[in-house]
Amino acid sequence: MLSTILAAAVTLGLPGASQAKDYAIAPVPFTAVKIQDEFWLPRLETNRKVTVRYCFKQCEDTHRIDNFAVAGKLKPGKFEGIYFNDSDVYKVIEGAAYSLSVHPDPELDKYLDDLIAKIAAAQEPDGYLYCARTIDPQNPPKHCGPTRWSNLGVNHELYNVGHMYEAAVAHYLATGKRSLLDVAIKNANLIDSVFGPDKKHDVPGHQEIEIGLVKLYRVTGEERYLKLAKFFLDERGHDCGRKLYGPQVQDHMPVVQQDKPVGHAVRAGYMYSGMADVAAITGETAYLGALGKIWDHMTGTNQYITGGVGGLGKHEAFGDDYELPNLAAYSETCASIANALWNHRMFLLHGESKYVDVLERVLYNGFLAGVSMTGDKFFYVNPLAADGKHERSPWFGCACCPVNVVRIVPSLPGYVYAVKGDDIYVNLFAAGTATVKTKNNTVKITQETRYPWDGTIRLTLEPEKPAKFRLLVREPGWTQAAWPTDLYRFASRPSEPVGVQRHDGRSDELAGVESEITRANGWIVQERVWTKGDGLSLSLPMPVRRVLAHQNIPDCRGRVAIMRGPIVYCAEGVDNGGRALDLVLPDDAELTAEHRSDLLGGVTVIKAKGQRVVNDADGQTRLEPADITLIPYYAWAHRGKGEMAVWLPRDTKALTAQPAK
Repeated sequence: MLSTILAAAVTLGLPGASQAKDYAIAPVPFTAVKIQDEFWLPRLETNRKVTVRYCFKQCEDTHRIDNFAVAGKLKPGKFEGIYFNDSDVYKVIEGAAYSLSVHPDPELDKYLDDLIAKIAAAQEPDGYLYCARTIDPQNPPKHCGPTRWSNLGVNHELYNVGHMYEAAVAHYLATGKRSLLDVAIKNANLIDSVFGPDKKHDVPGHQEIEIGLVKLYRVTGEERYLKLAKFFLDERGHDCGRKLYGPQVQDHMPVVQQDKPVGHAVRAGYMYSGMADVAAITGETAYLGALGKIWDHMTGTNQYITGGVGGLGKHEAFGDDYELPNLAAYSETCASIANALWNHRMFLLHGESKYVDVLERVLYNGFLAGVSMTGDKFFYVNPLAADGKHERSPWFGCACCPVNVVRIVPSLPGYVYAVKGDDIYVNLFAAGTATVKTKNNTVKITQETRYPWDGTIRLTLEPEKPAKFRLLVREPGWTQAAWPTDLYRFASRPSEPVGVQRHDGRSDELAGVESEITRANGWIVQERVWTKGDGLSLSLPMPVRRVLAHQNIPDCRGRVAIMRGPIVYCAEGVDNGGRALDLVLPDDAELTAEHRSDLLGGVTVIKAKGQRVVNDADGQTRLEPADITLIPYYAWAHRGKGEMAVWLPRDTKALTAQPAK
């Protein structure tokens, strides 16, 4: 986990390791943040108790784990499954390691030891690790290429081990054991001996190894891993005796010249995250310029209101500007994860709250829709309208999304707080406690809130010693605007301001008194001498808001979406007489919020007196009154198949433009 690595004051005694320049803002590690709220805690517990073991069992049943045993000659057999299935096992290991970091579990620890022994056995003597080739190198599966490194545009040979590096670092930090880390180091040394400016010129068709190499660099201090990550990034778009793989894999031009998102959305998000990591350490300003342009273009033309990206099912890719279909939306769960990883890094680079605004939108909507509340069913694709054919699946042939969920959920507490010197950032809102180590102090923070259902947030600080420092609390972008750019806008201008009060632990004199605050880059800033019990309270207005899309998005013309706080809503057939695609929500329909603790794990629903399109026997259509109920988008498809719509027509005109299929 990025937060744990960056927060480490030492690199745990690895030979050659040393402190290095990195992100100026460092996330508070997830191990130092204890979530105790009604929203995220059940999901963290479900991931720990259900999803981790469920995904390991699926990896066993689908031969993914057996492949390592066969490659290591621990048992007879042949390679089974997809050539990049190794990566699925690595991602579950990473998630399991995060779980072990905060919840010791001897049984899980032993399971990992046994599994890592199989992985180590599958590694060839020189460090090569790729079950699809090792099991039968003379007859590898389709797409692997005839020899090592011969089909990198497709074969995921480097992608697989990138996830292994991330898992190895997570396991080492969680347990102190070097078993998987040594496998990763041996493999990275091999790859470094093959690729480089004076060696083989090529790039992975699916980015990921760049992120893993930087993590290896951080814990080992081996600069060649950082240089290799940068080589793979800088090599993109340069033929150097090889054929370019094209825009689908972001290999159509040098990364520093790219200015908009193109191609496969997951690969792009991983590449942008890797670029941010390398830029943070090396100060590569050209990377920063490119990333800024790409972010502006994506949020301005190519992102769903849920935070999802990659609207086209063909090639799992970004479309043209404003090409954001609803019914045909792809918006892969893995793409939301990659986008969240990138936006978090952009915040660490620049300190601007707009990046956390997008991160939050993704987490509560585009990402969370990808996993059921029971933790054992998943969405690969996340449309914004459904005709009754969609339901979560217990597994997929290509299972990248479930195993990605496993590693992201336990890491979520690491996104809540961050530090820069003695400054403390409060990024996200979730009840619980955190121990924040600043440059000159240690501060315990207690956060009390029922967010996202309630906008009241109370922060109480207990510094180890009284000291003057700044507390920067994010003023959510949704309190003023529907989106950081004009891609989405509120139908009416927000009128209620964010309320801020300070409370003083030394006396009751200042309790409830409006404090003098400043605002900068989306942050509410309080600088003072803090003592035990001092704090800050926010009152975030949470009216139900109508959202309109940019007129250039065809599927959203004449339609409206509903938000309350960070939550995007949808109409689901089960709540609306079995249909959702025939509903109309007029501009003058009153919208009311009602919390339902008995529904879908406890949600706030939105109700309205709307209309429904009815087709008469003579072929004429008419509108009749209809009660409309909206639920959070993340909660849809928990009650069987059915219709769903995020964007509802404002009148009958929008119904003539049917959503793209």
